[in-house]
Amino acid sequence: MEMFLGYVKAFAIGGLVCMIAQILINKTKMTSARILVMFLLLGVFLELIGVFKYIENFAGAGITIPITGFGSTIVKGAKEGAKIGLFEAVTYGFRNMAGGLTAAIFFGFFFALIFRSHSKKA
Repeated sequence: MEMFLGYVKAFAIGGLVCMIAQILINKTKMTSARILVMFLLLGVFLELIGVFKYIENFAGAGITIPITGFGSTIVKGAKEGAKIGLFEAVTYGFRNMAGGLTAAIFFGFFFALIFRSHSKKA
């Protein structure tokens, strides 16, 4: 039952994040790219003030899978590297996000080989 509740919480929080993004797309003139950057910076901000870990403990993948988790991961690495030096603050942030970025590039390329893009009919 506990595992099922974890799935429900992840779905609810992840759905809430996506719902907020969809409302911003529909009700504002913000582009999808700006909304993505806003959510990335939200993840950075929440990690910097120390709130992200509490949301992550509650929601699990519901908050770490969207772009907010990417921002949090960068900051975690940068904070870890900053204890060593300025150069490490930058490189540790990139080191933490390397796996996710590599997977995104690989799967993007892979699916681009399989599927053909086309314009939407208005």
